[in-house]
Amino acid sequence: MIRGLYTSGYGMITLNRKMDVVSNNLANVNTNGFKKDGVVFEEFSEVLAKRLYDNANRHLNTPQDIGDMALFNDIAEVYTDFTQGSLENTNLNTDFAINGDDYAFFAVAVPDGEGNYREFYTRDGSFKLDDQGRLVTRSGFVVMGENGAIYLEGTEFNVNSNGQIFQNGELVDTLRIRKFENPETLRKFGMNLLAVTDETQEGVFNGSVLQGFIERSNVDAVREMVDMITILRSYEANQKMIQYQDSTLDKAVNDIGRV
Repeated sequence: MIRGLYTSGYGMITLNRKMDVVSNNLANVNTNGFKKDGVVFEEFSEVLAKRLYDNANRHLNTPQDIGDMALFNDIAEVYTDFTQGSLENTNLNTDFAINGDDYAFFAVAVPDGEGNYREFYTRDGSFKLDDQGRLVTRSGFVVMGENGAIYLEGTEFNVNSNGQIFQNGELVDTLRIRKFENPETLRKFGMNLLAVTDETQEGVFNGSVLQGFIERSNVDAVREMVDMITILRSYEANQKMIQYQDSTLDKAVNDIGRV
């Protein structure tokens, strides 16, 4: 009976963690280039159940095996789905989208607070020009070209499918686009940015750059809402099981114990 309480209680904790993931996905349904997260469940360590004090086998000194049983489940992994989101035509020269390569990203420079910059990556190509004429993200982070920061004289410029930027008929720079062969090693940093790890391996960009487009979030709002309702129903079921088991324990202690 106590095992049942632990099973239901831990199930509620696990469901609460999954709800956090689903809620975050829904909160970013309108965030450009956002990649949704998913949850993989696993059974918690199985234990071997044994039969004790079996009258039919009193002559045996050791307990008899019954079989394995899992007490509860746990979250094995929270993964990111890098599937490309839908593309929206904005007709803005400073908007860009990566098409045809799910594992490629724009490179941006983020200050570390000590006068240095660290390179991060994003699929959000909703850029703008700052007061210095640099191409930056909506948060103000510098968009990187192959030669560093990209300086432009106004918004009248063209970008081809390879990411080369032309203004007044001259090549200004090329967007720094990084492709990763194992994107599962990337880590979300916040502010719609990704960071590499020691295991991340770089690949060759096989997609194209579209000017005047942005990539929308790949979150399916309807599916996430269905998942949220399913989680709530499962959570409520575990709550009721705890109430039933608590009621049974109460009778066992106060009624049967009195007899």
